[in-house]
Amino acid sequence: MPNRTAALLIDDDVRLGDLMTEYLGKHEIHVTVAGDGPRGLAALRKTRPDIVLLDLMLPGMDGLEVCRKIRTTPECSTLPVIMLTAKGEDVDKVVGLEVGADDYLAKPFNPRELLARIRALLRRAAPAQAPAEEGCSEPDGAAWAELA
Repeated sequence: MPNRTAALLIDDDVRLGDLMTEYLGKHEIHVTVAGDGPRGLAALRKTRPDIVLLDLMLPGMDGLEVCRKIRTTPECSTLPVIMLTAKGEDVDKVVGLEVGADDYLAKPFNPRELLARIRALLRRAAPAQAPAEEGCSEPDGAAWAELA
């Protein structure tokens, strides 16, 4: 894992954004917050995060559609995604995982558990991304246009 991990939190809950920025920041994870789906995809293009923390219920574009766009963009297809949402029913979890989320955590959640899940996903993603510096690397043009 690099010295400092970059996380993109796409969630319209400002308080959660502040809490996650503070808590994860203490654990060497820099958090960029976007308040809706379109802003989240724009931030993804700019920040090249190591992991995405994604709310399901977002204004503008829901988390399922954001996740689909991430998964269909070649540069981001292996980017770890954790869904963080108030929708904690089994069917919601199954749908979230089926559209491409790597993990699913229902709100309210323990920040220590989120940190452990982030670290676990990054450990698994590191070998696949390390040799070629893959993930959300420099855009090749057309693929990044799909995120818009």
